[in-house]
Amino acid sequence: MNTKRAGVELPSQLLSNRLILGIIASYGLAFIVFGFLMSSPGEILNGLIEIITTRDALITDYIGVGGIGAAFVNAGLLTCLACLLYRITQASISGASIASLFLLLGFSLFGKNLLNVWPIIAGVWLYAKFRNESFAAYINIAFFGCALAPIFSEILYSTAISRSVSIPLALFTALLLGFILSPVATQLFKAHAGFNLYNIGFTAGVIGTLVVALYKSYGYVPDPVMIWTSENQGILTGFLVILFLSMLIVGIFLDRQSLGQLSTLVKLSGQAPSDFVAIVGLGATMVNMGLCGLLGLAYLLVIGADLNGPTIGGILTIVGFAAFGKHPLNIVPIMAGIFLGSLAKPWNINDPAIVLATLFGTTLAPISGQFGWQWGIVAGFLHSSAALTVGFNHAGLNLYNNGFAAGIVAAVMVPVIIAVKR
Repeated sequence: MNTKRAGVELPSQLLSNRLILGIIASYGLAFIVFGFLMSSPGEILNGLIEIITTRDALITDYIGVGGIGAAFVNAGLLTCLACLLYRITQASISGASIASLFLLLGFSLFGKNLLNVWPIIAGVWLYAKFRNESFAAYINIAFFGCALAPIFSEILYSTAISRSVSIPLALFTALLLGFILSPVATQLFKAHAGFNLYNIGFTAGVIGTLVVALYKSYGYVPDPVMIWTSENQGILTGFLVILFLSMLIVGIFLDRQSLGQLSTLVKLSGQAPSDFVAIVGLGATMVNMGLCGLLGLAYLLVIGADLNGPTIGGILTIVGFAAFGKHPLNIVPIMAGIFLGSLAKPWNINDPAIVLATLFGTTLAPISGQFGWQWGIVAGFLHSSAALTVGFNHAGLNLYNNGFAAGIVAAVMVPVIIAVKR
């Protein structure tokens, strides 16, 4: 089916790609506008410099590094640039693409910046050229793979080696990491069979563990980072409510039957790959994204957790993957399991690490979607321990720590569940 636009026939798929990219870019622009409303241009410029020149290991809240304005402008600019790259490469925009772009938007508040993501992306581009294939086929992996961006920053700003060595070493390492991401991710996907939606997080955790092991063998141990803010609760809540309500409105505007399609969507297990845009359409997917965003935000407000770069990143990750595997019925059991884990273990539900585990742990949503809410609660309970333990292996240099932990949980749980059910 073709659609005529200004006398030229445009394929409907191309129009769909442009529409989705336009919607996502508009949210990037909303972040930029919000940033300038919160800080002066001078403060934003100075804040961006601070963000670009800081170490980015978990947990580095950019609101605490460069200020709220610079953090949101960094996120918005990076997302708009990513949308432009998708447009230039003419990549097909799927649910996975939406997930990768919202993941970029969220993590650009605490770990990804206007400098450190590009060497990883360039490494994936080199792999595509090596395979003599289009970069468009690998662009989702490239942006997901920016989970390893802190390794570039860690080497670049290392005080243990001279700048003449750190610059080329950082570039070479990041390019190499990007180059190997795709083949390693393809192989490791088999370990969890799509029951961990953050497959690149699992992959990055394995790769990051090897990199840190190599660091330590030469006597270099990355210092832990903990920058966590708790201001701006009211204004951030208001901004996010408007953001997620707009998704509901856009979804209903695009498809008046979207609420009816939502009943079909929530019956899906979410096991990867589950492209909700292809299955139920963009309208219902947008409604699901808005609902999941409001659900994540409501949970944080109920437990009294802080709203900052990392927690907003967690909510936006749920929103992005609401186009590729998550919906309210399959994420609630996971969150409930982690909540129960906090009651039975020596930590509080609103501690930073466990708050992030609750948000990002919804990567295990396909387990509850496929096997039932009971198993989802068990998966969440196990994940609440795994997520707080495995970060030591990669020293916080894998931004998707929960994806790494969830990959381990899913790889162990799923065969056991299948065996028990049989």
